Amino acid sequence: MTTKLEKRPTSLKVLIYVFIVIWLIIAAFPFIWTVWGSFKVELDFFSISDWTYALTGERTKAEYGTPFTGRGYEGAWIENYFWRNALNTFIICFFVVCTSLTIGTLGGYALSRSSYQYTFWLLVIALIFRAMPPITLVAGYMLPFFEWNIWGILPTTIIVLVAINQPFTLWMLHSFFQNIPKELDESAKVDGCTQFEAFRFVIIPAMWPGVITTGLFSFLLAYNDFAVTSMLLSENNRTMVPAIEAFLGTTYTEGNIMFAVAAVVSTTIPLFLLVMFFQKQIVSGLTAGAVKG
Repeated sequence: MTTKLEKRPTSLKVLIYVFIVIWLIIAAFPFIWTVWGSFKVELDFFSISDWTYALTGERTKAEYGTPFTGRGYEGAWIENYFWRNALNTFIICFFVVCTSLTIGTLGGYALSRSSYQYTFWLLVIALIFRAMPPITLVAGYMLPFFEWNIWGILPTTIIVLVAINQPFTLWMLHSFFQNIPKELDESAKVDGCTQFEAFRFVIIPAMWPGVITTGLFSFLLAYNDFAVTSMLLSENNRTMVPAIEAFLGTTYTEGNIMFAVAAVVSTTIPLFLLVMFFQKQIVSGLTAGAVKG
């Protein structure tokens, strides 16, 4: 049995493949170019006199004896302690994801099974808060944080990020729970489960891809955040994105901009690996509910 792609004219298939290849090159080029440039010196990667130096590494070769160097990574990770920023980032992301998923799964499940009128209005209020720019919410936290002397530390930033991220998590998980038939809860209760046991042993395993998808989006929101973390964290507790901005703010010192380039690559690679590792669960979660069985 021939597939639809095999039935298409050869010229159309070639056109489709050419378009896909061109699109992939355009989409991947900025990252590939940045990775390549992170192993050069600044005078090569940002050469004004001859752009081909970024390819050949003439000045890198003259300075280090080889067209590639890890000086940018050494300067960022060791000399400027970027590893601390990475550690702070993953601590914040871990607790934001765990807290958001715990509250979101319980709240989303309760709202999806509730028959009260206030359920709709709670979701609308949550959507309004999610639509607000995060920077407007941060301003309300700063005064009490300063007065209580808890500004600049990781726990307060985690609290704010959870507060900003929770409406999105609640909406997503509520949608996933609604696509799971209530008959599953009733069957579990008939078998002797309590409401919480039905939730834990029957419902959660059935929507596990949705939980992983929601958790990944929560992770990305915390991982890529700049506005909240830059305002609420002190210099010693910076996460990776504000740290990159700090590198770029000192470009008058030769070499510091390559620290920023190396830090950008270091920040992007974990996201690429994370998406590749969870790609099946992400696709399953995003398509959950498209077809109800």
